[in-house]
This record gives sequence, C-alpha cells and structure tokens, in this order.
Amino acid sequence: MLKALRYVGWPLLTGVLIAMLVIQRFPQWVGLPSQDVNLQQAPQTTQVVQGPVSYADAVTLAAPAVVNLYTTKVVNKNAAHPLFEDPQFRRFFGDNLPKQRRWESSLGSAVIMSPEGYLLTNNHVTSGADQIVVALKDGRETLARVIGSDPETDLAVLKIDLKNLPAITIGRSDTLRIGDVSLAIGNPFGVGQTVTMGIISATGRNQLGLNNYEDFIQTDAAINPGNSGGALVDANGNLTGINTAIFSKSGGSQGIGFAIPVKLALEVMKSIIEHGQVIRGWLGIEVQPLSQELAESFGLKGRPGIVVAGIFREGPAARAGLQVGDVILSINGEPAGDGRKSMNQVARIKPNNKVAIEVMRNGKQLKLIAEVGLRPPPAPVVKKDEK
Repeated sequence: MLKALRYVGWPLLTGVLIAMLVIQRFPQWVGLPSQDVNLQQAPQTTQVVQGPVSYADAVTLAAPAVVNLYTTKVVNKNAAHPLFEDPQFRRFFGDNLPKQRRWESSLGSAVIMSPEGYLLTNNHVTSGADQIVVALKDGRETLARVIGSDPETDLAVLKIDLKNLPAITIGRSDTLRIGDVSLAIGNPFGVGQTVTMGIISATGRNQLGLNNYEDFIQTDAAINPGNSGGALVDANGNLTGINTAIFSKSGGSQGIGFAIPVKLALEVMKSIIEHGQVIRGWLGIEVQPLSQELAESFGLKGRPGIVVAGIFREGPAARAGLQVGDVILSINGEPAGDGRKSMNQVARIKPNNKVAIEVMRNGKQLKLIAEVGLRPPPAPVVKKDEK
C-alpha cells in the first residue's frame, strides 16, 4: 500500500502544484476573473514639455483694446431732516419736499470690438448711468453713449468717436477646453489695468441665477469688482469672453469667476446694432420641471419633459392650443428635459417661424404647431428715488 502511494503520490502532488500555478497565472483559463492590473505608463523621454515662460505677447496684443469705464449718475434724495418725516408737515407739502442731488460713481471695464468704436461691456456697469467716461490704455479719454443693452444676458453696447482705435482680435469660445490658459484683463477696484492668469475651469455653466440666458465660461483667473465688462482672452491674446461675475462670500476673488462666451456676446452686439434690441423667439409660456411624482402620475417615468405652468393670454402658445398642465416632451424634435435649455432653444428661433411641439395631455400625445413670436423686452425696474 505504501509502495503504491509512493508511486502515485508524487505525480499527484506535482499535478496539484502545476494546477495551482496555472490558476494563479492564468485564472481566466478556469473561469476565474483575472487579477491583472493594467496601468498606462508614460513613455520614457528626456524631453521636458514646457509652457511659455511669458504671456507678454498675448497681453501686448489684447490689453490696448481693454478700456476703463467710469460711470456717474444723479440720485435725488429728500433732505435728511426729521421734520420732513412728520405727517403733519407732509399734509401741507405732500411729496414736494426739498431734495438733495447726489452723484454716485462706479467703475468697470469694456472691450473695443471694432475700429468704428463699438464697445462691449456689462449692462449692470452702465445701467442708469448719466455719464460714461472711457479711459484708453494710451491715455486718451472720451465720453461714450449707449447704443443698446440686453439685461437678459447682462450685456451692453457702447459707442465712442475716436480715431485709430485698437480693436481686439476675436477668438473662439466654442472650442475652449477645460484646462486651457485664460487671462483676465480689466480695472479691478479702480487701481488701473490689471492682468490675471488662470485656466478654464468649466464651460456651459448655467442655472446660477445671474441672468435669464446663461452659458458661462468659468475661470479661476482672479476677477474682482471693476473687472466687469473686461476681456477674458486665451494664451494668444484672442478674446474668448466678457468677464461678468464672481462667486464670492467675501466680495473678492475666490477663484470662481464667470465670463459670457464671445460667440453669444457677438450675437447680442450685432442684433443691438442692427435692430436696437436683441431679437429673440418667444412662445409666451411659463414652465416648471417635471418632478418624479408628476412623471409617474402622467405615466412618463424615465422620459424627459417640462410642465406648462402658465400661458400668456393671446400669446403664440395660446394661439397654438397649448394648455396649462400640458407636458412638453420635445420642441422641434429635441427632448425637452430642461426648461431653461428649451426656452433658450426657442429664443434662438427667429420670430414668425414655425415650431413643432410634442405634448402629453390627459394621457394622449399631441403634436402642435406654433408660430414663434417676438420676445417682449423685460419691464424696467423703477427705483424708489426715480418715482
């Protein structure tokens, strides 16, 4: 018996060892998952890839086209005397009380877009201004007039009448990549023209609650008060955006700044110059997101849509037959999963053009055709001291 085990044991033990070795090296042969870890190793090279040691050429190209803005406006305020607040006194004089005229000043930046003297800046920089002074980098100063503004994108177009103006070179904002170098040029805190550097942190930022139409470039180049309306340029000095806002809890730069893409800014500028306003399509509806609960009640679980929450009387949507409570599934074949995105889609359609709207109503799908109207301008905000 022992002799038999001696002859059989060694081959058996050898076979077990070989089997264990095979399982360890090639587990997939016996149906076990592979334990290999595939790492991507960079090729060995002695060449060190370096960026430019200076962006002076880009700044030299772009900086002359970025100007400082100084705006002033007159504010009328009642003379601050306790007697004027007395009800008996006001019975006799009403609102015809002595007023004090006070000048309020603010600062910002703008970009010279063409040799003809058209400038782009932010609407919030020039809104309500009685006088706008433009200071060029070469030392010249002049007054600017407002050609038009668009509060919904926070852009304004100005015009100055000077010769030999250094217009900026227009770049591409639709080809920006996260990680690209960005330079912000403006007049922060009124200290004078300043250049800061960073990278593109994100593109297509929206739902920030800053504007009605949002498609922001996010950058960590330092942007501070006074930079508004200035230029965001690439590493070659080409304009890619108009600096407009920062996200900050302290009021200073915290590495989260936003710029309006130059592609959108140019569309707004051309429309203002040609028509005096921005021409946008409009359906005359208010929409709200399709919540999970609403989607289940409509039998649309897992399908995108937006709910019609309000309809303007005699507007394009009302004439097309839309009703409050309808769920819009698509507009011109594009799924309507985001209300802001869908309304921006409509805004890009020229008025008087037809648009196909697929809706769900009472469990039935309907296809309606609406004629896009002209979006009315936003109602002006009346300030207390202007009443």
